[in-house]
Amino acid sequence: MEIEISTPALLFPAVSLLLLAYTNRFLATAQLIRSLHRQKQERENCDEYLQIENLKHRLELTKWMQFFGVLSILLCTLSMFQLFLGYLDLGKKVFGLSLLVMCASLFISLWEVLISTKALNLELSDMHDKCKVSKK
Repeated sequence: MEIEISTPALLFPAVSLLLLAYTNRFLATAQLIRSLHRQKQERENCDEYLQIENLKHRLELTKWMQFFGVLSILLCTLSMFQLFLGYLDLGKKVFGLSLLVMCASLFISLWEVLISTKALNLELSDMHDKCKVSKK
């Protein structure tokens, strides 16, 4: 199967949007951490810090999904360069590797979404329980 130099270029728009989404996830997590930090400084209650391990884990996952996303686009670019130089077999292999690396990034992103959803459901459950107690 032959691929042209334009084939790896098809990933650029998708990867750019994906990295933007990853950055937005990182910024949302960072904002939550800063908010918790301000709350801690304002009062001595540490209830909010029950989320710290979850947030640390989410930050670590976000770092790795961004790393693999950037690595994927670098490999894709390298593949295009190799195809441009006429190294078709090597270019195809590097392009295949870039697709695998992108899959790794997407799986890590899915993992992070599952963790954040679980954390949000715990928050909602806690709020629901408090509302039920206050209505009694």
